[in-house]
Amino acid sequence: MRVLLVGAGGVGTAVTRIAARRTFFETMVVADYDPARSAAAVAALDGDGRFLAERVDAGDEAAVTALLARHGCDVLLNATDPRFVMPLFRAARAAGATYVDMAMSLSRPHAERPYEECGVKLGDEQFAEAGAWEEAGALALVGMGVEPGLSDVFARYAADELFDEIEEIGVRDGANLTVDGLDFAPSFSIWTTIEECLNPPVVYEAERGWYTTEPFSEPEVFDFPEGIGPVECVNVEHEEVLLVPRWVGARRVTFKYGLGQEFIDTLRTLHRLGLDGTDPVTVPGADGPVRVSPRDVVAACLPDPATLGERMHGKTCAGTWVRGVRDGAPREVYLYHVVDNQWSMAEYGSQAVVWQTAVNPVVALELLATRAWEGAGVLGPEAFPARPFLDLLTAYGSPWGMREQ
Repeated sequence: MRVLLVGAGGVGTAVTRIAARRTFFETMVVADYDPARSAAAVAALDGDGRFLAERVDAGDEAAVTALLARHGCDVLLNATDPRFVMPLFRAARAAGATYVDMAMSLSRPHAERPYEECGVKLGDEQFAEAGAWEEAGALALVGMGVEPGLSDVFARYAADELFDEIEEIGVRDGANLTVDGLDFAPSFSIWTTIEECLNPPVVYEAERGWYTTEPFSEPEVFDFPEGIGPVECVNVEHEEVLLVPRWVGARRVTFKYGLGQEFIDTLRTLHRLGLDGTDPVTVPGADGPVRVSPRDVVAACLPDPATLGERMHGKTCAGTWVRGVRDGAPREVYLYHVVDNQWSMAEYGSQAVVWQTAVNPVVALELLATRAWEGAGVLGPEAFPARPFLDLLTAYGSPWGMREQ
């Protein structure tokens, strides 16, 4: 397997550190718009000759297609933010490469009823091209991070091995992470965080289909394992709600995130001020007016999440709560994966949230390389058998857990 990894930020760099310990691939080309980032990611790998650094603009389909061809890469792993999903998705198809991402094509709210009806849903642009991928015998594995990704694998595992009927699948994400000296320091890309938290959340119900609700709606307190404890979680837009119902039978699917009131208030303030916007505005500059996106300004003013590890303490938990029936009796379980920041920093030099996101696509790549996972079309993680993934994740030294509720 020859892999083109596009994006050498926190998650991309963690991908290289995890993959460097595995033998399933021949080459990994690490490409970024900033050549210093890709060079630094490769330089940190102690001379592992399988890794090469390149520069590429993720929005330039022709350049990405050419880079795939030049290095003979048969897989493109997208570790950029969701703005670049479609150009990279199309570049992979043009080059005849398998495509893997961790977040799907962007949504657009319904013009008249944004908090009741879906407009363009997450992934709609990719699924619109599913037929062409399937006809070509090509695979786009979408939403293969931790959430979405591992959470979807948990849903498939629950359906296959734990339940006869499923009433509800609810992804629940919480943490007790703190960052020394910083009151507001998102542990993941603020660009992506704003996108998913301020867009209308999507809920799925079998009788109604997909519909939307208000941001941060339906708060509930969820008790997270391994010492994290109770955290208030709220509805947030996320890919699992759009993916799980396509392959797993459930009467209801939700995603709720433990953000905290202060974090929510900050996001609402950014929205009120228009600082969540992506359309460029004109601002004065030393050499004249400059066009800049308000959201990019916010991202530039905040610390890079990849640099927070030394100041971060605590654990992060990603998991899938499932309620249904087994052998005629009610059952509830929480399938989860916890990463301790102290462990991920000591073991890999990557903070917990980016490491937890990065390990899952590497596991998926290994399953594709060994043909334990095979398919054609635009497919989510729940389209594949769950057990090989969960077994290999454990073999990577990062076991998952299950709690009967």
